[in-house]
Amino acid sequence: MREIVFDTETTGLEPAQGHRIVQIGALEIVNMIPTGRSFMRLIDPGRPVDPAAAAIHGLDDEKLRGQPRFADIVEEFLAFIAEDPLVAHNAEFDRGFLNAELAACGRPPLPAERFVDTLAIARQRFPGQRASLDALCRMFGIDNSMRDKHDALLDCEILAKVYLELRGGRQHGLALASGTAPEEEDGAPHRGVSECRAPRPHAPSDEERAAHMRFLKTLQSPLWLAAGED
Repeated sequence: MREIVFDTETTGLEPAQGHRIVQIGALEIVNMIPTGRSFMRLIDPGRPVDPAAAAIHGLDDEKLRGQPRFADIVEEFLAFIAEDPLVAHNAEFDRGFLNAELAACGRPPLPAERFVDTLAIARQRFPGQRASLDALCRMFGIDNSMRDKHDALLDCEILAKVYLELRGGRQHGLALASGTAPEEEDGAPHRGVSECRAPRPHAPSDEERAAHMRFLKTLQSPLWLAAGED
């Protein structure tokens, strides 16, 4: 199955306030494994970058000046993602910005059901634990030491590894793999709840035994009858 892990960096937090995308990255994975195909573009947002946002991703007005506008790369981006599911961490944030840019280009929005939110998956799997991308990297033992600044494509590469683990990829038992159990926010060990299944009946019914006998009578000298089965 083909999926696209993607991430955006922006001028601020609210597309409704006129904030725009300044970088978009996307990474192709097939059956949870990166194929090596990727997409990354810097984008001139046509407005100043908030200093707080620039401090996070390191992209200021000077670095973005002269880069293409989103309308210039929209065809290439849509061709890369095709019709496949889009995987993002806190997907509603990225979806809001992406749809705002698509609307500005006169394009239809991408529906919510197309997005896979790894933040929601992490919160469901590990309730009460921190679910930021950095926290999940620590939990799964994924090296993110190169992530001193947010970068859309780098975050995609890291998120692809996290997504694999969230789906049960390399190691299903974190406690066994690391030697320690995951912790709750208060520092207490995280204990999963094991489910006990009722034993399944295996004895044949009278109807099944009768059908078996009828079948044996169609065979020549079956061993089961020679052994005295009634």
